[in-house]
Amino acid sequence: MSKHEVLEKNVGLLLLCMVLAVSIGGLTQIVPLFFQDVANKPVEGMKPYTALELEGRDIYIKEGCVGCHSQMIRPFRAETERYGHYSVAGESVWDHPFLWGSKRTGPDLARVGARYSDEWHRAHLYNPRNVVPESVMPAYPWLVQNKLDGKHTAAKLQAMRSLGVPYSDEDIAGAREAVAGKTEMDALVAYLQSLGTAIKSKR
Repeated sequence: MSKHEVLEKNVGLLLLCMVLAVSIGGLTQIVPLFFQDVANKPVEGMKPYTALELEGRDIYIKEGCVGCHSQMIRPFRAETERYGHYSVAGESVWDHPFLWGSKRTGPDLARVGARYSDEWHRAHLYNPRNVVPESVMPAYPWLVQNKLDGKHTAAKLQAMRSLGVPYSDEDIAGAREAVAGKTEMDALVAYLQSLGTAIKSKR
């Protein structure tokens, strides 16, 4: 019996070899990225989320927006013509967790920042059909009523700083005051308006 036959007829050995081959191939692609500046350094001019934007990001996650909206524009003409410059790794180095997503029930939001006014976003989030009659997106009217108290905002910035986001002591100290009394709508709109603006400013 040849070595090849032994491998084909032994399911456990075949599985082990497959895992080994996939692991080596995956590591060959992934490990070099840890040493490339393009994947580890923020794009020029990028700033960390403000306290309000960071709270808005948490609301984006809480309300499940990532389930229907991706934040990753692929480098294909059909995508760049619709959404703008393709996404680059340096835009996401301070995102924990990443919100790239893959489902597009709604449009990609990677470059939505500054594309519409704050008022448009507020009307759209309150009831999407007010501005896009054919929209299937659910309405989020409670965002206008829910107030932020900022009780945990400083801790969130502190946690992000421990992960490498360059927040200053002043940013952390003023975090609670920066969001106290704002609504969840204010925070989510601030977050949406920040998306993709680092690359936009260079175009």
